[in-house]
Amino acid sequence: MIDPAAKAARDALSADIASLARGERDALRRIYEATSAKLFGICLRILGDEKEAEDALQDVYIDLWKRADRFDAARASPISWLATMARNRAVDKMRAGGKVRSGAVSEEAAFDVPDKDIAADEKLLLDERDARIHHCLGKLEKRQQSAIRRAFLGGATYVQLAETDDVPLSTVKSRVHRGLAKLKKCIEKS
Repeated sequence: MIDPAAKAARDALSADIASLARGERDALRRIYEATSAKLFGICLRILGDEKEAEDALQDVYIDLWKRADRFDAARASPISWLATMARNRAVDKMRAGGKVRSGAVSEEAAFDVPDKDIAADEKLLLDERDARIHHCLGKLEKRQQSAIRRAFLGGATYVQLAETDDVPLSTVKSRVHRGLAKLKKCIEKS
């Protein structure tokens, strides 16, 4: 399951990029605050020089200002898109310098920079899986659907469900157990 905090951060960053594309200047500040450390790290790792990395990072945000409308959340996570921009800008800067500075790493080493977001292909698979789950949840009886959603998506305990629904604990357990069995069959057929 995707970490809710990571999803919220990714959604906020996507929204800020969309705001920037509409010309909202304050969005650039929020994007910078959320991403500059990671992007600077990428530039520094490739260039091996703080001043050069700072210049490359500035160029990344200038490019972002001009090209924010090109971001497509369906194709990549916002941080992956920005990290690619940073990597490309740093590599361009390194090539333009005509030499590799001491302490700089190879272009291939930029691929080793960790990205906390999941890869785009994994995201597509997870999105497909989530769509199947929600489709199958929708086919369950309303009480089963509600209990499963509140327990597994909302974090409610069986005791809390029983109290909220004013039914015995055994009823809630049976409802969830039968609902999960139906959900499993539906997902396996999809």
